[in-house]
Amino acid sequence: MRDKFTLGIDYGSDSVRALIVDALSGEEKASHVCWYTRWKEGRYSDSAVNRFRQHPIDYVNGLETAVREALSKVNGSSGKICGIAVDTTGSTPVPVDKKGTPLSLLPEFSENPNAMFILWKDHCALAEAEEINLHRKSIEYLKYEGGIYSSEWFWAKILHILRTDEAVRAAAWSWVEHCDWIPALLTGNTDPLLLKRSRCAAGHKAMWHKDWNGLPPDKFLSGIDVHLSGLRDRLYRETYTSDVCAGNLCSEWARRLGLPVGIPVSVGAFDAHMGAVGGGIEPFWLSKVMGTSTCDMLVVPHNAVGKKLIKGICGQVDGSIIPEMTGLEAGQSAFGDIFAWFKNILSWPLNHIKSPAGTEEKFCKVMEEIIPELEKEAAAMKPGDGGITGIDWHNGRRTPDANQKLKGAIFGLSLGSSAPMIYRALVESAVFGARRIFERFAKEGIQIVGVNALGGVAKKSPLVMQIMTDVLGVPIRVVRSEQACALGAAMFAAVTAGIHTDIPTAMKNMSGGFEKTYVPDVSLKNEYDRLYLKYCKYGAFIEQDTMNSSDE
Repeated sequence: MRDKFTLGIDYGSDSVRALIVDALSGEEKASHVCWYTRWKEGRYSDSAVNRFRQHPIDYVNGLETAVREALSKVNGSSGKICGIAVDTTGSTPVPVDKKGTPLSLLPEFSENPNAMFILWKDHCALAEAEEINLHRKSIEYLKYEGGIYSSEWFWAKILHILRTDEAVRAAAWSWVEHCDWIPALLTGNTDPLLLKRSRCAAGHKAMWHKDWNGLPPDKFLSGIDVHLSGLRDRLYRETYTSDVCAGNLCSEWARRLGLPVGIPVSVGAFDAHMGAVGGGIEPFWLSKVMGTSTCDMLVVPHNAVGKKLIKGICGQVDGSIIPEMTGLEAGQSAFGDIFAWFKNILSWPLNHIKSPAGTEEKFCKVMEEIIPELEKEAAAMKPGDGGITGIDWHNGRRTPDANQKLKGAIFGLSLGSSAPMIYRALVESAVFGARRIFERFAKEGIQIVGVNALGGVAKKSPLVMQIMTDVLGVPIRVVRSEQACALGAAMFAAVTAGIHTDIPTAMKNMSGGFEKTYVPDVSLKNEYDRLYLKYCKYGAFIEQDTMNSSDE
């Protein structure tokens, strides 16, 4: 039997990765990562105002480089690729013209951030999200979205751009999610009315549901703002799960990637959802992608949810993760970003004092050792040592009950507080945020029996993982694959290519399993319960104060 490889393409926040996988054995043959040039230079984004934009040229150039470099590492692999699938961050929409070309690829908009992809963590649309939530008809169209709309999502971002940029508003014929645009590009069909749209993206972020025949009706959307009037008709009605073929690799992109023409390309999806598949998700085991933020994925049989509406999460969508099952999404807007923020606080003087010539290598080494040293000291402490409590809302709160206005905090500092004490409190706060999500699912009747952890934090921080299992009280299995999102994409590609009959079969044959399991230390339960109550108390104070300030 000849080798059958699939290609998983994973677009993260900072880079794109191409992974070649043996679809029969699951062996990861080769990969390559390409960093976004313009993003790395800090162009088009402004963290001070929560604006994060990415240029499509970074996506296109990164795709070509990552795929070609990965193929070059396996002799003869080009002719063995049988399927391609793509995952991206989301919601990351872009305004397009009638041909489906992102406006920022047109000369007149090439340097306009409003014409670029609006990255998932862009929070410029706070006011627009609030208006959607307050609209009297929203209760109907948000019921499958957890009941609260976020500034990180499709409609809020679109409305913000349409309101603030007249030129983009005039030129934007339609809008396309990143996970829909890349498969469309590869297949040569970018027509906004014809390209196949992701069930995952539409159901979780755009209020799509079969109950109202697709997207919310124009009467509802135009009732929020006249700028949305008529847009529904220039978007889509049907959506597709990622085991469906979006089309076949066109001649232009076959040439650019060095692949044969005609390879089937799957409908796209969000990275965390495909990552859950790559990480071996199963019913009632939470898949937790632990990186800069967290994305929490659950799959449950349809009859386990029925007509129940899970409040305060990021949607419940038929087939968004595994076809024929209900996908539930939650997560935290900041996780690893919190630890990186603290590192940047500590290292600020080092970054602003000019290093003597010849010491650059030593400086870089010191920077790399900050977090490991903090972890080593924090691991020697007991829960709550130092009496410090952190609140993890440095980038707002995604779930439960989205509120991007909220801010992080640190309580209980004294002259005796040390950097490792503060670091441990920040870790505990991030884990307590995860516990709030756990408790919301339980309150809504969905019991979680364990966690599959993937992502950089899960691999690199035994401290975080042990505190997580102690606080949640369930076992945590760390996924072996270093690139579970790309692996999940490769699994979908294998199904689309007909190598495997369905996603469960692809998972069984291609999964890399788990490398380690963390189990709770039950002797720490009472102390963590006490600290968690303090976290909830201080969090309630911050939330009340924030909302009171908003009303003034």
